[in-house]
Amino acid sequence: MEDVMKRAAGIRAAEFIENGMLVGLGTGSTVFYFIERLIERVKKGLDIQVVSSSLASEKLAREGGIPIADVNEITSIHITVDGADEIDPEKRMIKGGGGALLREKILANTSREMVVIVDETKVVEKLGKHPLPVEILPFGQEATVDKIKKSGFQGTLREHNKDGPYVTDNGNLIYDIHFETLRDDPERDHERLIHIPGVLETGFFFNLAGRVLVGKSNGEVDHWS
Repeated sequence: MEDVMKRAAGIRAAEFIENGMLVGLGTGSTVFYFIERLIERVKKGLDIQVVSSSLASEKLAREGGIPIADVNEITSIHITVDGADEIDPEKRMIKGGGGALLREKILANTSREMVVIVDETKVVEKLGKHPLPVEILPFGQEATVDKIKKSGFQGTLREHNKDGPYVTDNGNLIYDIHFETLRDDPERDHERLIHIPGVLETGFFFNLAGRVLVGKSNGEVDHWS
């Protein structure tokens, strides 16, 4: 059922892509369906280039024949399509379940529009049930984690299949914060965390989402403008 919802949102988002666009690719299972549909359209003649927030999404696009642009040479992206772990009615989000939050935020901030694609289970009244990923520098990691905990945020360093710590595509670590309550003021939480030395970025995304596509269990898609 979840796949039906994700596929519906991903396919609908691919309709927004036009010839000549530079497209930012997000990360995650819903974006997978978006990329699959883009591959089909490129094979039929759609002329685009893409940049990606993760090596996995880039690999999928490249193997499907979508031209890849050098992300280090661009200053503007027409549109980025990405998912979310949670999104509230104000389009505030928690992202980073896939570990690519820093790159995702860079692409979103570089884009003229961020289109968010989610299934209906990701829509919440308040953020905070899903863990908040925080990307931290490996240098001095224990000191950074200690500061995070002393600021009132309890969590755990993400592991990779119990073979050691999860390492992002940037070579950093992820600390997942587990909130005891839903967040009344996530902006304040972000400000408290982002000023801790060693914290590179949080998974809170504010004022970035444009159109939002919500896949539903009946295969239909709600469109928030």
